[in-house]
Amino acid sequence: MSEQDEDVIYYPSGADNSDAVTACFPNDLRNKFEFYSYRNAATVLSVSFPDQFQQLVQALQDLSISKSMIREAGGSKSSIAKHVDTLFAPDQWQEARLSADLHVRLSDPRKKDRIIDQYVRTNFLDGHRIDFVNGRVAVDLEWNSKDQTYDRDLYAFAAFYNAGAIDLGVIITRGYSLDNEFFRSLGKALTKEGTEGNEDVVKKFGASTTWMGKLIYRLEAGRNGGCPVLAIGITPACVSDK
Repeated sequence: MSEQDEDVIYYPSGADNSDAVTACFPNDLRNKFEFYSYRNAATVLSVSFPDQFQQLVQALQDLSISKSMIREAGGSKSSIAKHVDTLFAPDQWQEARLSADLHVRLSDPRKKDRIIDQYVRTNFLDGHRIDFVNGRVAVDLEWNSKDQTYDRDLYAFAAFYNAGAIDLGVIITRGYSLDNEFFRSLGKALTKEGTEGNEDVVKKFGASTTWMGKLIYRLEAGRNGGCPVLAIGITPACVSDK
């Protein structure tokens, strides 16, 4: 039994109505992905940002992962992440970094035009990054990182949202159904040379990596702040046999 088998699995209880969420997406995607929306993210995306929504739908329809991609040796950036990069047009979806200064004013409540003191806190917000930003829509991919990466992503979404830079965030990650049973069925992981190695594929994907159960836990706890978030889970239906 691996770490994920023994871990508590969190399922959504505070998410938006599942029927209303899935109704936003075409039938072919409902069969390939899990959708969990918080703070009406799916509705806001589909209604208020139709262009970005259609581009996201197209990206999901074009997403195709092979078993060999999952089995490949680890590296700085997996072929799955590289594949997802190609699904978002670089002239429209760009990596963005947020930085902001805070201008603070202390005024006399009886005479609002009288400033008691004022100062600027430089770099009040700094270093928050998002993989893809198009207008006021943000998208991040998390395939197999440490699960603490979700905290960074959700904090970045909240920071961008509070600064008025985005209206919602989307996270694409491994769904509940990409579980240990599925990974065990893939057998051995591949070596860097592409040959079959000695380690089981399932050992690459533990409870402390990025999968939907770890993301939902954080969304249920409200770690996205006020930012609406749509969580999209990749399922075995996205995985080809080659």
